[in-house]
This record gives sequence, structure tokens and C-alpha cells, in this order.
Amino acid sequence: MKTSFKILFISLLFVACKQKIEPADIAKINGYWEIEKVVFDKGDDKDYSMNETYDYFEIKNNKGFRKKVMPQLDGTFLVNDTQEALAVRFVDDKVFLDYKTPFMKWSEEIIALTDAELVVVNADKKEYHYKKTEAINLLGDGEKNK
Repeated sequence: MKTSFKILFISLLFVACKQKIEPADIAKINGYWEIEKVVFDKGDDKDYSMNETYDYFEIKNNKGFRKKVMPQLDGTFLVNDTQEALAVRFVDDKVFLDYKTPFMKWSEEIIALTDAELVVVNADKKEYHYKKTEAINLLGDGEKNK
């Protein structure tokens, strides 16, 4: 009986501590994000120590896009015209990013969002953990890049 009570208490604690994402928080998504790890539904995870691409998000008035960009050593990014349209959707206490391309539609639920961290989960129950990043400049020319 004590064990059941402890499990129930811990479960309630986790539910109560879930971050509530407000509409004003959505602006934190704008910018460059690098995947740190993916957590699979069975609990396994895959770490990404280095990424060749970043995800760039631009959202205004709950509509925007996400595109893949490739950071270069001089602090610039290689980009192409391919992007995914997205819309932010609020349902009860949950927030979703709804993506759309000419070929497909899908959604991801935002489960954590701060200035430095973004965690989303997709329909396959894969959690994508992102960290906010900036342009890199390994050439050391001292100039600040955008």
C-alpha cells in the first residue's frame, strides 16, 4: 500500500511540474536550433555531438516556417529554398507545431521551451531535444556574424 501511494505521489508531482507554455513564449523559438539528442519511446536515446545542419525557425503571429541550414566556418549559413510551413496550435494546456509541405502534414507537441532549450515530441513518441545555437566563426577574423 505504501508503494502504491509513493508511486501515485511521484506521478502527481511530475504532472504538476509540467511546464505551461504561454503564447508569449512562442517567440523564444525564433532562431537557430541544434539537435542534442533524440529519445525514443522505449527509453533509448541517440546523442548528436555534432550536427551538419541546424533548424532555423521563424514564427510571427503563430505562423511561420522551419528550414534546414548548414553552418559554415566563417559564420555564414548555406540555405536552400526548401522550408516547411508551420502553424502554432493551442489545445487545452498543450501546444503543437503543425507542419505542412506540398507532400505531407504532421504535428509535434512542445513539451519544454526556454531561451536555451526546446523539446518536442512527435506522433511516433520520439522526443527531439534542441539547444539554441548561434553562428560559428572559426576563422578568427573578429567580426560578429548575424
